[in-house]
Amino acid sequence: MAKKASSFAALGGLVYSTDGGRHCPDCGQPVAACVCGQSQVPAGDGIARVRRETKGRGGKTVTTVSGLPLAGDALKELASALKRRCGTGGALKEGVIEIQGEHVELLLEELAKRGFKAKKSGG
Repeated sequence: MAKKASSFAALGGLVYSTDGGRHCPDCGQPVAACVCGQSQVPAGDGIARVRRETKGRGGKTVTTVSGLPLAGDALKELASALKRRCGTGGALKEGVIEIQGEHVELLLEELAKRGFKAKKSGG
């Protein structure tokens, strides 16, 4: 059981100050210098890997695209364009685009048209 602090000095320093202006609650930096909201481009070799998966999906086939050198809104736009091109649904989860159904060859062609290096991955 932790003992309750009885004075401001026991709290270990500054409790509240308005000198620095507004700060981001996540990173503690001033709002103007906050890096939390900025999307980071994922580190990798820049090659998009397209593969067909069925594991853990109740037997349903899903085509996944991973390793794209895009972040944030650009990745969302590409995901929706690929879903429209395939005529199916899908999702964007943790930087991996999932397209319902088996569309490996179609996605390889589409990514090559858009200027991405793409490889077929898996079996």
